[in-house]
Amino acid sequence: MSVLDRWLREGWLRPLDHALGASLQRLTPGTPDNVALAAALASRALEFGHSRVPLDRVADLCAEIAPDRTPQLPARTEWERELAASVYAASGEDDARGKPLVFASGAIALRRYDDYEAKLASALRALSGPVAPPPDPDWLRERTVALFSIDADHPADRQALSAALAQIERVVLLTGGPGTGKTTTVARVLVLAVEAALRRGETLRVALAAPTGKAAARLSESLRESYKKLFDDGRIDATERDALESRASTLHRLLGGRPDSVHFRHDAKNPLAADLVVVDEASMVDLPLMCKLADALPPHARLILLGDRDQLPSVETGDVLAALCDAAGDGATWPSRIAARLQAATGAEVATREDTCPLVRIELDRSRRQSATLDVSALSASIRAGDSASVLAGLHASAYRGVHWHSGRDAALAELVLDHALPHYRAIASAPDVATALAMLRNHRVLTAVREGDAGSRTLNARIALALQRPGARDDAFFHGRPVMIRENSYRHGLYNGDVGLVWLGEDGNLRVWFDTATGPRAWLPAALPVHESAFALTVHKSQGSEFDDVLLVLPERSVRVTSRELIYTGITRARRALTLWANENVLAEAIARRAQRWSGLADRLRNPLA
Repeated sequence: MSVLDRWLREGWLRPLDHALGASLQRLTPGTPDNVALAAALASRALEFGHSRVPLDRVADLCAEIAPDRTPQLPARTEWERELAASVYAASGEDDARGKPLVFASGAIALRRYDDYEAKLASALRALSGPVAPPPDPDWLRERTVALFSIDADHPADRQALSAALAQIERVVLLTGGPGTGKTTTVARVLVLAVEAALRRGETLRVALAAPTGKAAARLSESLRESYKKLFDDGRIDATERDALESRASTLHRLLGGRPDSVHFRHDAKNPLAADLVVVDEASMVDLPLMCKLADALPPHARLILLGDRDQLPSVETGDVLAALCDAAGDGATWPSRIAARLQAATGAEVATREDTCPLVRIELDRSRRQSATLDVSALSASIRAGDSASVLAGLHASAYRGVHWHSGRDAALAELVLDHALPHYRAIASAPDVATALAMLRNHRVLTAVREGDAGSRTLNARIALALQRPGARDDAFFHGRPVMIRENSYRHGLYNGDVGLVWLGEDGNLRVWFDTATGPRAWLPAALPVHESAFALTVHKSQGSEFDDVLLVLPERSVRVTSRELIYTGITRARRALTLWANENVLAEAIARRAQRWSGLADRLRNPLA
């Protein structure tokens, strides 16, 4: 039995992975088993979000597949020698033509994903640099002080620094946790950018985007609220308010997605008609999509990426925002060439460091959305630090305001979920109109770590649906008050993966499914919907880009590989006013200790263009 066949039989490879390795041996007889195995593992790693596999981490990859056993691995020295000599493995970009694999720096990757990393790093380096022409420093300092209501003698407010930095640098990573004011800050960034363009007699073309429909809707809503407050406070006039862009779209729509194609209408040959592009929830953007966005930007464009570096990475391959942040530094110090201009623009003393990465990051570190009923700042800080002992001690002592902890077997979970969910969804069904009901959907949500099993979203959705219906009904039936989530992008319908709508019985006696859109609630016939499912309970991955007043976060009674500190952090920070956590002590501790790390060469490429 060949090595590939044995690894397939033992469950380490999928048939798809096995077929890739076997094809190399079929096309070139005599191809070593270890080369074929490396190709199969590079394919297998994509399912776990890794764009490459260091040979010294293959055992860790296998632990993700089956933590209770280990395979027999090839001898490392022999494996490296055979890969270096293989006609299928390139040693770098100059040697990659026609070769499906890249073996460099001790890691194996499929050439397509190595290309994505190389192209993205190259595009970001080309885009990075000072804004030209630069804004007048005296004007920028004066307007920044006015927009942020800061003391001109103490201008080192991190939000104000962010806004000024985005006026002098073309690529900026604006990062921070929930409530630190990322969208509030970017509203003022846009005010300054538009005003600077008007002072030059120009019109600034702004494009706003997010990975999902609901994240785009939240960005639009937040910007409109910020613009209104700035206008009401007299910090901008009506002309400026009306010139500010607030309509955000999904990245797929912005780039011009094509049905049944991985290619977009906008690319290097047909770039976006935009001078400044803002992308919210950047942690959710995968490697191929970020590469295609960078490829579609005009050479003069500016790019601002908003996100939380500690959130879950994208569902697909890559952890792009984390890699960019790793390359760009801690967000509190800057290379001297940038620090000097930032100091001139703000009058603030800023910390410097030596760095070769062209990207600029600033981290917002002060929460401004502290709820009177919920404080998860200490809890989330301990989770980010991987300090499970502090988390468990705080939960045992009920030290976290507004956080309620329960544990038990999965069999007892259903009662807790129904007690939490049924009153809320019955209230939605009794709302006076569909617009009110859609707004009420943000009041409560059950979030799960997994999709399958007793603690999974599929099972809990079915339990809630059946409890709300008449006896004998199906759990996937359309009924008044059922929330549904779209699971696949449908450009024809204008509905996208992650959009949540509500089934509503109209005055004509017919059911429609209503979704919030940029122009208000809009209805679709149930039979016309793209692939969808109930949304009483969502996985934490699907909840990214959303917030709810009251969250019930559910972990399974046994530890699974998808539970990580990033998942726990993302789940708890979806809550605005109350958080209930269902988790056994050991499962929670193991999850906090586990990182959702992705293996990638993107950060190294940005630090060192020769990497």
